[in-house]
Parts: sequence; C-alpha cells; structure tokens
Amino acid sequence: MAEELSFQDQGATTLCYGCGPANEQGLQIKSRWDGEDAVGTWTAEPHHCGGTREVVNGGVIATLLDCHSMNLAIARAYRDERRPIGSAPRVFFVTANMTINYRRPTPLGKPLELRASIRTVQGRKTFLTCTLSCERQVCAEADVLAVRIHRDESVEPTR
Repeated sequence: MAEELSFQDQGATTLCYGCGPANEQGLQIKSRWDGEDAVGTWTAEPHHCGGTREVVNGGVIATLLDCHSMNLAIARAYRDERRPIGSAPRVFFVTANMTINYRRPTPLGKPLELRASIRTVQGRKTFLTCTLSCERQVCAEADVLAVRIHRDESVEPTR
C-alpha cells in the first residue's frame, strides 16, 4: 500500500520556510494523519545547530512546532468541510500565539518526532498542542493558537 501524501504535498502549504515543498532551502517537514492527530518525522542536519554542534537551534525547533501545528489546523478545516486538502477556495491559517517549553536539548542527526493535537475549535480559532520528541523523550512542547484568515490569492501566488 502506498504511503499517504503529506498535508504539504497535497497542497496545504507551498512556499513556507518550515513546511513548503516548493521552498528548496526550507526545512521540508511533512505532516500526516494519525487518527485525529498529525505526526511527522524530521532529522536536523549539522547546519541546524544551536550553541553547540550537538543540539538543534531553538528557532528551528519553534519553526517545526509552528508549521506542524498550522498544517494540522489546515488539514482539519479541509476535513471538516469534506473536501480535499489544497482544493479551492484554499484554507489559510496564521499563528496568533505560541508558547514553547523547551524541556531538554534536542539532538542533531537523530529522527525527531512531531505530534500535534487539536484541543478545541472555536469559530476561526483552533487551539492546538504540539510536541517534539527524540527517542520517546519530549524535547519541546507548544501550545498554539491558529486563526483562519481569508487571503486573496491574486495578490501573491502560492505556487
């Protein structure tokens, strides 16, 4: 059986630094359904280091948590509307607030697991939690508020 395409590869987002498949210099994270949650695996390279050559930069960690959470909010909106991810009119969310707790150093060169869950949806607002783990140990976690926005696609191309 073929692996399900990631939210990003289905058109949830295209140019984003953290998760856009069309951004060749970006992090290229991939998010997929796991029940009602989103999961993804990503491995940091040496140039993602922060402070030492052994740990991931905190800003990179924030980007991973942010992008993974936004993609779950987008995918959930499409699912709730019973239409394919990336179909018109496109669904857009922005991060309104994100609180991160860095629990332990995040190692370079090892697979990192991202797991996001939706706590609640209130109109345009989606409240999420997201964790970043390595070898089953939580390295960072975030509470995220995603807000759905209307965006005129004629202003800036998305592909």
